[in-house]
Amino acid sequence: MSPAVPTVPALPAVPSALDRLAPAPGGLTVGVELPLDNDWSPQGGHRAESDGRPSGVPDMRRHGELAVLADRLGFAALWLRDVPLWEPGFGDAGQVFDPFPYLGYLSGVTRDILLGTAAIALPLRHPLHVAKMAATVDRLSGGRLLLGIASGDRPFEYPLFGLEHARRGEAVREAVEVLRDAWESARSKDVEGSVRVLPATVQRAVPLIMAGRGRQSPEWLAAHTDGHFTYHRPGPEMRPVAQSWHDTCGPDRWRPLLTTMLVDLTDDPDTPARPIRFGARLGRNTLIDYLADLEKAQVSHVALNFRLSRRPVDDALAEIAEYVLPGFPAAGTAPGRTAGTS
Repeated sequence: MSPAVPTVPALPAVPSALDRLAPAPGGLTVGVELPLDNDWSPQGGHRAESDGRPSGVPDMRRHGELAVLADRLGFAALWLRDVPLWEPGFGDAGQVFDPFPYLGYLSGVTRDILLGTAAIALPLRHPLHVAKMAATVDRLSGGRLLLGIASGDRPFEYPLFGLEHARRGEAVREAVEVLRDAWESARSKDVEGSVRVLPATVQRAVPLIMAGRGRQSPEWLAAHTDGHFTYHRPGPEMRPVAQSWHDTCGPDRWRPLLTTMLVDLTDDPDTPARPIRFGARLGRNTLIDYLADLEKAQVSHVALNFRLSRRPVDDALAEIAEYVLPGFPAAGTAPGRTAGTS
């Protein structure tokens, strides 16, 4: 009798985290972008100076506490950036911590909030490592990971990693293929003669959301990714952008459009919106109308960024949760959370 072919237990696929973030066309959910600080405000700038922190390096002392608060208050997602190397003249340092170990930490201290990257610079990381780290976070968080990806926006990083900046578009396409294949093979029952990336994901596959274009055509993005992150615009300006994206995807391949928004929430709830770079200074009632306009423009998710906020971040989070989130509810909680399993 020939020996039985070895197998691994099949994992039931939970609903995609993207289905929770953007459950259907026509709705909108609200998340927050890390770091949860207000270091770009005048008050925050004074604190950074007194702390001896360079401009662009956030105050991370309360990062865990504020992430837990955002989860408890009912925000849909936490988003973090990938800044492998910080160069003061180019821009800020993101949340300082590397995204993947930080996502592991966030998986352990939060329960329901989705965990997203906006975005991993794919050409700067080996795709097999990305596949394993993403699958690990997805497993530890119970299927809450959203993997935002990008081609990278800091040209000086490429030669330091021994890579060609001009080849980044091709590298993105190759990496996406590797990620899809790795996650699919990890869920296969037949293990005879196979090499695979473990653990298997909890979701059927981690959703891939392209931030920007990634040096790709709209048609490629619609065919190979699960969603698109675009720069912030007010509702009327966003409508043609969203319409173009949804037209490219087609009626049978709906893919959500996401954006970020810098918010400086005022004490007066009726303060009219005054544009700031990539967002607005406004009151909570005006924010409700502002988000409703984005919803009408067919945006599915907005990640709020508080770095320009003149109010304490926890204060702004609490007010938005009480008065704004009820109009834009997140879809359910994490299914079958399995923190600590592998």
